[in-house]
Amino acid sequence: MREIRTRIRTVRNIEKITRAMKLVAAARLKRAQERVMAARPYAERMQQMMAQLAAVAQDVSHPLLEVRPEQNIGVIVITSDRGLAGSYNSNLLRKAMELVRPREPATVKMVLMGRKAQAFFRRQPYEVISSMGVSGTEVVFSDVEPVVSVLREMFESRQVDAVYVVYSKFLSAMSQQPTVLKLLPLAQPTGDDTEVAGVAPTDMIFEPPAEELLGRLLPRYVDTQLYRALTEAVASEHGARMTSMSAATTNAGEIIDALSLSLNRARQAAITKEIAEIVGGAEALK
Repeated sequence: MREIRTRIRTVRNIEKITRAMKLVAAARLKRAQERVMAARPYAERMQQMMAQLAAVAQDVSHPLLEVRPEQNIGVIVITSDRGLAGSYNSNLLRKAMELVRPREPATVKMVLMGRKAQAFFRRQPYEVISSMGVSGTEVVFSDVEPVVSVLREMFESRQVDAVYVVYSKFLSAMSQQPTVLKLLPLAQPTGDDTEVAGVAPTDMIFEPPAEELLGRLLPRYVDTQLYRALTEAVASEHGARMTSMSAATTNAGEIIDALSLSLNRARQAAITKEIAEIVGGAEALK
């Protein structure tokens, strides 16, 4: 009984911790979800506008629009700094390995955001160009600018021929989807994309010239897409952690119930044994 009481006390302490982590994750998820909802319309509108501009200015050349055979690639992997988020990080790392495994390690250059990605790829043969942490409390636009600057320079200098982002798309608190986004080069839109954009080539006049306009907007577009991916990843992390801690709290409660039942049975067995001993002693004295 002493051992069972110790286990109950231990599980009850764990239950308090998981419940507190669930509440913290839920509070952070609300703020992160608000950032995602604010970033999505801007990023989607930016993507639509770039499709319109690129459809009109197809003759304009820009380093970020240059399409080359993918001999070398750069990969940005966004994970969390902390664990206790269920299968969130393992699913992301599995998705990243599906992308890079078919390629020779010498042709892949990694940029890692999050300590879990750094710990995992430290044991892999791929070259890590840069690494940084991911703040789970506050995400600002300036966080992505150093990463994009490095990869944009590598793409323009032809060190890599394409840049991919592996992140978790936020669907709901209980659903996150590991996603691979091709960040560079920016693909020229097809005729169907132009129809979706709703703008014909004759509907637009450039002022300033198209080269200058795209030169300013294309880097901003890349920054916006990576910022959106980062906000989605942070919201997905908090959603996964809240779900995981909720399940852990429920499991702890079930374990406490089972241990309490075992304790009651052990107590009843001890009482029954003592009664049997008393009755047996009384019968022996007759």
